[in-house]
Amino acid sequence: MLHKPQQKTPNAIDVHVGSRIRLQRTLKGMSQTTLAEGLGITFQQVQKYEKGTNRVGSSRLQAIANILGVQVAYFFENNPGALSAVESEPTTERNEFVQFLNSAEGLALNRAFVKVQDAAVRRKILSLVKALAQEPSE
Repeated sequence: MLHKPQQKTPNAIDVHVGSRIRLQRTLKGMSQTTLAEGLGITFQQVQKYEKGTNRVGSSRLQAIANILGVQVAYFFENNPGALSAVESEPTTERNEFVQFLNSAEGLALNRAFVKVQDAAVRRKILSLVKALAQEPSE
């Protein structure tokens, strides 16, 4: 009997850490190549870390944190294996929020929104988005 090699699925925490690396890197406006050069590795290795395909060792994670200007603990915030700080907040809502923040649209929207200085304009933008969210999809 021939056995097909099973494709190994990434660990949920490795995926989470990788997504946090990607989020912080993109928030800093840094390319995978720039991060890779700072670490002395290839950008493909950074891609594998960000996808959770390869685990990030502790010394490498510390180096990534130093380059990105965050604490190592940042990469584990809201991880799927941790107890929720706010037990009433459903996990699916948290996951959707993290997915949105990791998306290109989420990053672009957040970057643009924080540049709006006028508080009244910010409230109007929020009202507009809420109104649009109530419209049925076509």
